[in-house]
Amino acid sequence: LQILERQVVGGEQAKNKDLKEKHKRRKKYADEQRMQLVTALQQSNEDSSDWVLLNVYDSIQEEVRAKSKLLEKMQKKAAETEIKDLQSEFELEKIDYLSTIRRLERDLMLFQQLLDQVQSLVRRDCNYSNLEKIKRESVWDEETSCWKIPQPLIQKTCLP
Repeated sequence: LQILERQVVGGEQAKNKDLKEKHKRRKKYADEQRMQLVTALQQSNEDSSDWVLLNVYDSIQEEVRAKSKLLEKMQKKAAETEIKDLQSEFELEKIDYLSTIRRLERDLMLFQQLLDQVQSLVRRDCNYSNLEKIKRESVWDEETSCWKIPQPLIQKTCLP
């Protein structure tokens, strides 16, 4: 009975090894295709911007809605990347400005200390001996972008 069953199942091609190999290859190919579809579905769920699968729509309105949703998602992603780029650019500029401010503060402290040291060496009868007076008389010139400082004068006092 088993021998008859083996001969009947598969018909006259039951003992054909080539046919069996062909069936195995088809099954293997079908399994590979199924796995690719599963991974494609998982990717499309994670990142719907990649249209791996062919979508079939019942109407044009359905297609328009689906594509407009995709467009909105793409625009949102583009806006998010633009925001991230601007934030990183802003952060770099901020770091640069802070380092410039620190450097300028150090330079200002150096010049202030030098000025304090040199002021004691200026003669008392010179107009540069009073720094506050020099600051009041100094004027900023917009055209040349520099300070106009009064010329140093030595004031000689004559006794009557």
